[in-house]
Amino acid sequence: MTLAKAASLGLGYPNIAVAPVRGHPGLQSKKALQQNVRELTLDGVLNALFKMPAAATVGGEPGARDVICSGTFEEVNEYFLKHELSDGLPIVPPTVEKVEAFLRHTDRKADEVLGVMLPDNRAATVWSVAVNGVMAGCRPEYMPVLVAAVEAMADHDYGVEHSGNTPGGDNLIILNGPVIKALGFNYTQGVMRDGFQANTSVGRFWRLYLRNVAGFLPHKNDKATFGNTWRVVVAENEDVVAKIGWTPNCVDYGFAAGSNALSVGRYTGGNHISSVSGATPEELMPYIADAVVRQYSWQIMFSVGQGYDTLRPLLLLSPIIAETIAAGGWSKEKFREELFRQARMPAHMFEKILRDWTQKPTWNLAEEHQAGRIPQMFHESDDPQRLVPLVWKSEDFQVVVTGDLGRNSIYVFAHNGVLGFPVCKAIKMSGQ
Repeated sequence: MTLAKAASLGLGYPNIAVAPVRGHPGLQSKKALQQNVRELTLDGVLNALFKMPAAATVGGEPGARDVICSGTFEEVNEYFLKHELSDGLPIVPPTVEKVEAFLRHTDRKADEVLGVMLPDNRAATVWSVAVNGVMAGCRPEYMPVLVAAVEAMADHDYGVEHSGNTPGGDNLIILNGPVIKALGFNYTQGVMRDGFQANTSVGRFWRLYLRNVAGFLPHKNDKATFGNTWRVVVAENEDVVAKIGWTPNCVDYGFAAGSNALSVGRYTGGNHISSVSGATPEELMPYIADAVVRQYSWQIMFSVGQGYDTLRPLLLLSPIIAETIAAGGWSKEKFREELFRQARMPAHMFEKILRDWTQKPTWNLAEEHQAGRIPQMFHESDDPQRLVPLVWKSEDFQVVVTGDLGRNSIYVFAHNGVLGFPVCKAIKMSGQ
């Protein structure tokens, strides 16, 4: 009910009638569910149909340059905490002077609208990007990266409206191009660790913008069961990528190698796979493929169920792993083809996860194939032990080279499918 109230307010219907549901339908017997519907939900439906709700209006918001509070550093931070404008950490007070310093690093007009953010239906302006950039502790010169991030957030394919969904998946921003070195992003040891201002503050900016502009607030529109905190930005090691003859991540989105680009997707979690050992790619692959499969459970519904062909697993390869694979004569494309061939699970387990354990709509791969909704490779026979892929094609695997130069590790992220589909945007530096 709290979520319904918050969402309806953001959509401009503050007095819309809703019918309550008791408990979780997926954890009730049929008898209990029927009783709860009769005793509670049905009355709510009838009231919504036949009783006119009381009149209500949506309150206004301050203008871009309005001063909403003043005082000491401590007083300003207390105000931001009280009014749910802060993530709980101290923020840098966004004075007009600081915001204007950010605006000098972009050619975009301050009042330009980059998109409209759900669930609050609020315009994402360049001015608001600068405000939240100041608050997050970014430097003014990061402004082009922040603009690109918000353009990605506003992209329909990304689906920002799902940011507060049950799994609590959170985004990961990946950078490519000369901007990495120009702005001091870490792309070697500890690449996902906080402590580097560029990586850390830009990552924090994303979560602040979700809160303050999109409108995702804990216990309101953000209904993550457990939740994740924001992730620092990951920059690809393009020196190593070039040395081994692979292509950077941005090329997979249609950008040329050497482009300043930012990609983002939402992931429900990840796992560090350590001591990936072997002198050849053939020796490395079984461990890597097994690690990818073990990371996935209900998310496979984004391959054959709720979001057909929208699963995009992400692998971070440490440079020494990528170098060993390339030294064996494998291109990035060859690596992904082998991953596609080996990262598979038995068909009966695929179906059990969806049917018995999570009650998803896809129960039978044979029926799905016969209906023309999934490719034949998911039903090449009726053998329940046959191996089926996680994704539809090898290009669906995202592969990024980054991290410690001397460690033989990979990191596997479980993707949140259509509820956070990866998108990529150009980073346009001032004067370009």
